Amino acid sequence: MKQNRILTIGFPLLAALIWGTAFSAQSMAADVLGPFTVNAARSTLAFFALGLGLIVFNAVRLRKTGETRKATAADVKNALIGGACCGTALFVAAWLQQAGLAYTPAGKAGFITALYVVLVPVFGLFLKKRTPATVWLGIALAVAGLYLLCIKDGFSVSVGDRYVLLCAVFFAVHILVIDKFTAVVDPVLLSCLQFGVAGVFSWIAAFLTETPTLAAIMSRILPILYVGLLSSAVAYTLQMIAQKYAEPVTLSLLLSLESVFSVLGGAVLLGERLSPRELAGCAVMFVAVLLAQIPPERIRALFSKKSA
Repeated sequence: MKQNRILTIGFPLLAALIWGTAFSAQSMAADVLGPFTVNAARSTLAFFALGLGLIVFNAVRLRKTGETRKATAADVKNALIGGACCGTALFVAAWLQQAGLAYTPAGKAGFITALYVVLVPVFGLFLKKRTPATVWLGIALAVAGLYLLCIKDGFSVSVGDRYVLLCAVFFAVHILVIDKFTAVVDPVLLSCLQFGVAGVFSWIAAFLTETPTLAAIMSRILPILYVGLLSSAVAYTLQMIAQKYAEPVTLSLLLSLESVFSVLGGAVLLGERLSPRELAGCAVMFVAVLLAQIPPERIRALFSKKSA
């Protein structure tokens, strides 16, 4: 029971904390490095860290049990397809997020990114999944929150806001793809493969559109290490493990706290201050994210208890 609580509550909460504070590290890296270079470096670090972890874990298990399990053709196929799909979605989402952070404050970007929690059930419509009324109300509130956060005089949206909005769309796709493949692929292996794919795409794009240099990367080595090892290797793996075992409502609620940690991290680490209007938008979006994940039967049960 204790182990289950660690998997279903502790893991996503820790992932949310790491991701939220990682916005500040990504913002620091964006001052010097292009978005593709940042993501190429972090994905490469994550790939090798997870790959080394898998090798050590399997070696220890073999030494203790003496058992080896040969992968079947179906196992290899699922792992390769899953890694390619998850890695492609992550590559696009991470690029859009990093590009947006060059123009948008870390705390604000964290709240806009949290829109993916609302988008996941919306995309479920295309998979013929029923969407409850609470989700639609959450979507309406999210739109209101985004208006307060993003729309300036003359109904304009900044370049950074548009990038981060699109990033939320692809993170929603990423979550749906993870849901599909964690049922048939080991979560840690899947996480490792996705960073391998995302890293290859990012390096290609970096050399085609940017000028990556070792000196520039080393000048931001601390934030790169943070987003590569903690935000990527650790947090994404925690998410995948949690998605395999956690109750979806609890998982989404805990992951949505990423937005709160992003504002706190931006304030503490970068000295960012949001305007009262933007803070109001953050509050409305957070309520929308929470509301969209509450099953309608729980709300009906609550009101039935009050009326009894």
